[in-house]
Amino acid sequence: MKRRDFIKSSAAATTGIIFIDSLLGCVNTTLQEGQLDEYFEGFQDPPVSSRLFVRWWWNGNRLTEKEILRELDVMKEAGIGGVEINPIAFPDWADPVGYKSLTLFEDEWLDMLEVALRGAKQRGMICDMIVGSGWPFGGEFLKKEEQSQMVTIETLDVEGGTTFRINIDEVLEKVDPEIHSKHDKVFRNLLMVRLLPRESAEFVEGEDLMDLIQENKLSVEVPPGKWVLYFVVKLTGYMAVIHGAPGAAGPVLNHYSKPAVENYLDRISGFLNGKMGNMGEYIRAMFCDSMELEGANWNDDLPSEFEARRGYSVLPYLPFILKKVGSMGDPVKGEYGTRFPEEVTEFLKRVELDYYHTRIELFKERFIDTFNTWCHKNNVLTRMQAYGRGMHPLEASMEIDLPDSETWLSPDVGREYPNVGQRGRAHKMCNKFVASAAALNGKKVVSCEEITNTQMAFMATLENIKVAGDQSNISGVTHSILHGFNYSPPEAPFPGWIRYGTYFNERNTWWPYFRRWSDYKARISFLLQNATPRANVAILQPLTDLWLKHGPQRDPWPGVNYPEYQHNLWEAIHQNGGGCDYVSEKIIREATFGQGSMIYNERKYKTLIAPEVETLDPETIPALEAFTKTGGRIVFIRTKPFKSASAQKPDVSDASVRSKVEELMISGGAQISEYAAPGDDLIRWYGKLQDEVGLQPFIEFDKPHKHLLQSPYLLNDHPMFFMANSSLSEDISFKARFYVDKKLSPWIWNPETGERLRYPTTDGNNTIELTLPRATSLLIVFETGSEGEIYQPLALQPGGEVVQGAWSLQLEHMNGERQQMQLDKLADLSTLEQTRHFAGKVIYEKTITIARGNVEQIDLGNVQGVSELTLNGQALGTRWYGAHVYNTQSAVKEGENHLSISLTTTTGNYLKSLKDNPNSEQWTGKQKLYPQGILGPVRVI
Repeated sequence: MKRRDFIKSSAAATTGIIFIDSLLGCVNTTLQEGQLDEYFEGFQDPPVSSRLFVRWWWNGNRLTEKEILRELDVMKEAGIGGVEINPIAFPDWADPVGYKSLTLFEDEWLDMLEVALRGAKQRGMICDMIVGSGWPFGGEFLKKEEQSQMVTIETLDVEGGTTFRINIDEVLEKVDPEIHSKHDKVFRNLLMVRLLPRESAEFVEGEDLMDLIQENKLSVEVPPGKWVLYFVVKLTGYMAVIHGAPGAAGPVLNHYSKPAVENYLDRISGFLNGKMGNMGEYIRAMFCDSMELEGANWNDDLPSEFEARRGYSVLPYLPFILKKVGSMGDPVKGEYGTRFPEEVTEFLKRVELDYYHTRIELFKERFIDTFNTWCHKNNVLTRMQAYGRGMHPLEASMEIDLPDSETWLSPDVGREYPNVGQRGRAHKMCNKFVASAAALNGKKVVSCEEITNTQMAFMATLENIKVAGDQSNISGVTHSILHGFNYSPPEAPFPGWIRYGTYFNERNTWWPYFRRWSDYKARISFLLQNATPRANVAILQPLTDLWLKHGPQRDPWPGVNYPEYQHNLWEAIHQNGGGCDYVSEKIIREATFGQGSMIYNERKYKTLIAPEVETLDPETIPALEAFTKTGGRIVFIRTKPFKSASAQKPDVSDASVRSKVEELMISGGAQISEYAAPGDDLIRWYGKLQDEVGLQPFIEFDKPHKHLLQSPYLLNDHPMFFMANSSLSEDISFKARFYVDKKLSPWIWNPETGERLRYPTTDGNNTIELTLPRATSLLIVFETGSEGEIYQPLALQPGGEVVQGAWSLQLEHMNGERQQMQLDKLADLSTLEQTRHFAGKVIYEKTITIARGNVEQIDLGNVQGVSELTLNGQALGTRWYGAHVYNTQSAVKEGENHLSISLTTTTGNYLKSLKDNPNSEQWTGKQKLYPQGILGPVRVI
């Protein structure tokens, strides 16, 4: 296939079955069978399917044909390849400037949707579309039985020896969970009333009091002592769609009801197909955003489904496994209800886990499977953030065509990177689960809601964004959907209609340079979408133990991790030159074993690491034994499993696990290791484990570093490595030995320029020495050729002469103002009264005297913004990230040299100064001023 034909098929495959067949695997078979030269052609000029997409917020559906087409042109010019059409509520603080709001799926709105879909197709762009509006989806039109349901409890402590009376309506009114997004019309039904002692030495179901309710009042003779009344209450329609636009606001859908899901989806396809003829002709994928269901846990047949699946009734235990619910579905903290001894509490946790597994199964069968069937029937792909309470964080994403993840930008990214936790990480904990799911099912596209930004939306530099995006790719992401591009007409007051996100907008000061990053990301995505991630380790995440100890978490924002390093172990493996996937017990049981490997589809693992796994299904143990018998290796961290999660005959089941694990330890012999838990240095700890257990990495670093990240791949059987320095301030020097065929040589594929250059090695073992400047990344592909232009890395040289003295500044403010000023010395512009709220372009000018003619570089030092250097009238380039070091080439001369530096700032400090602008308080009110300008020192080297 010729290069131009490949691009044409990638861009035009936005129709029907062609789309599903060609993009579901998301790798071009002709390229896969060809040589690297064909991949390089795609790398130089990536197809539209590899380019950045954006979440296109249709703010309040205040739409016009002219503006829709104008914005598509703006995005295409910026190198954006596709949009996710995302109708959303109009920002309360924005000025609609006379545009009326259209209602979702009504005729006028459908006309605008047609304009967008046809306009995108004419421009060679791809469209995805959110299901409904906001999240989780729902609508004003839903019937009561189609609305989300939660069963929760209320408890009342009562003193014995009296007659207790209460009006049931009073109880029901008290059951009003403090969730984030309340719906104003809630249906409340009392399902159960139980009376129990406040303390009990054994499990007691309690006395059922429902028959005592007469004329909506409960009257009960309470025996002497201290007692607790449990009220089990079902709430229907309790949650409103978060930021739903007109026509899809109102109550959230019941995702546990298959008929409700089918009705909802068929309603949408009816509108879309009725307007467009075949939605698959214009839409690549339908998208489900965050499943923040805020406590949804019920359908009326759940008790019968529980009994059929688990083999016992949940009803005796229901009041004790439910929780009082707070914001985002988090359990309310505090002690309430009957106090049972520890053994009873532990047993109830197992029942609660069975209840959770039942919910996971029902959600998959009734929502995910139904969503998949509907999309494929309508010739579109599924795209979904398949994690959060009610979903298995790994297995749910395996069901999705284009599994989606999340990468957030915050001020700590690039500045911090503690041993454990999520600070300093732009990638969220869900990303590795999603990427692993894709790898296990052979899917090449790992989609990502990327650069989500609520803390520094107008303060982010392109360098901040690049570092976050690099971390996203390291976590396994292969395609980025930016969060986002706000539909906003030019006449909307600055900064426009801003619902969310980093300020991706043509009115942003650094927008003229955005194409540099979008081209960079497209080249990376193209290669990653055509490569296979490598993994020498499988990690069995201790999810069962996490859920038993702490309950299900609100992924991707878990309140608790178990163990503490749960979501950092994969990082340490990659930082020590390895690669890994997450697996589950189900994956292990379904795997085959041979030649020392655990094999699942095309994935093979030589080593399984089980970090602090205490609980194991007895049926998993024979699979582990089969693994070790073929030469596979298992490493148990801190403990080996010693119990089951069974609520039925738990003592017998626990004893079975202990016995079978002991037999496994004996039969496995040297193939099984027990290793101490990590201390304060997770990276060093894993490096030691790697050496002692005999795990050969793909790269061996002489000095692993917390900010030196890498992911290994195979590109048409050629080893490929994406490496990134995620620090905004530290340059990292290292020596790396690559364990690849010695007949292959390393080549640098530069994603910024599209160049392909040979990198000379220091020995015959494919070892390279390199300094990777701050915020800089590298793509290394090992090829058979050894002849070609040699890569010249940026040489970061110490010393030199610091440029002293005053600078002349010309300030071109984005609001149109112009001024000049003198600086006695370089300083952060945000600290100076005259420039603290500046946004725009600053021209720094100075004449310097150079006494020698062999000056090679000018290093601008600490630069906050995008710099462009001109020396003696000769433009020397642009730096938008990393070290702002310029090779002086032939521009320098002995004697006087005129230095001119153009510096483009961010917009945030200016927006913060606009006290009468409602966006100012909303987005910058709680933020500090961010550094701006050239802080130096500027050195001549």
